[in-house]
Amino acid sequence: MSVKLACIILASGTILAATPAQAQTYNPSYPICMKRYQWGGSVYNDCRFTSMAQCAASASGLPAMCLINPYFEGGYRKPPGRTY
Repeated sequence: MSVKLACIILASGTILAATPAQAQTYNPSYPICMKRYQWGGSVYNDCRFTSMAQCAASASGLPAMCLINPYFEGGYRKPPGRTY
């Protein structure tokens, strides 16, 4: 009986101690990201801007800065033409 109880306690502790994995920090659909600094030292990346001006308007008055998304999917496109 005590082995069963120990297994239940161990399983419960494992489930309760598990933390969710951090998601991808950059959205590859938008070319501009706003890096926002929050109280306590944490940083939040908000990648939903199509221009620097749009990002700057949203970041105005906040502890934030705008930067180019290094993982933007639409960055370089091969020009149309023949492939050899």
